[in-house]
Amino acid sequence: MSVTQTTAPEGAPPPKRKRMSRANRERQMLAVAEEVFAERGFRAASMEEIAERCGVSKPMLYEYFGSKDGLLLACLSRARAELHEVTAAAMAEGVDPLDTLHRGLVAYYAFTDSHGDSFRILQHEAVGLPHAAVEAVEATRRQQHALIAPIMAQWAPHLPEIAIEAYTEIIIGACERISLWFTTRPDVTPELAAHYTLEFCWLGLQGLYDREDGPPKGWEPVTEG
Repeated sequence: MSVTQTTAPEGAPPPKRKRMSRANRERQMLAVAEEVFAERGFRAASMEEIAERCGVSKPMLYEYFGSKDGLLLACLSRARAELHEVTAAAMAEGVDPLDTLHRGLVAYYAFTDSHGDSFRILQHEAVGLPHAAVEAVEATRRQQHALIAPIMAQWAPHLPEIAIEAYTEIIIGACERISLWFTTRPDVTPELAAHYTLEFCWLGLQGLYDREDGPPKGWEPVTEG
């Protein structure tokens, strides 16, 4: 009775490993870099450690991203694109302005929760980050502004543009602070964080403009001109 040989003959070269594509290698490097930046902080993180965890040489890491600053910017660019994708997709399912904003907030908080360590580092180390990285963070805020402002305008078309801009910025600022807060609270879900945000921001705005007896005493809405 013959037995089929399943091992390579003695002295034969080992089978070649399948080469990772450049796109997959880049995704791996970015994922590892995000972990190291989260654990060490940007200033303390080293390209040597990132390369070692990736299983590549440090020169290869520099070949892909040029510098540690370039690697951080690539991480931020990927995060910004992913954040826009998930929030825009969630908001597209909304049936009215309130539902649209709620869906967007839940998606935003879920994203920042899954990227919690990196998100907190960006907030706490903003002073020490490269200028280009600070600009990249601001570009993310502008991206979110572009998603939220039209919803605000749809809800309150009578408001002047400057008011829409101001209220949108207030919501963005509140979202950043709530993201930092709720990632330290395991009892708060993205859905609950979205509920608290809407309860304060959205219902507060309705209270200013929908009161049967008009705005609070001593307060008048600002108009352009």
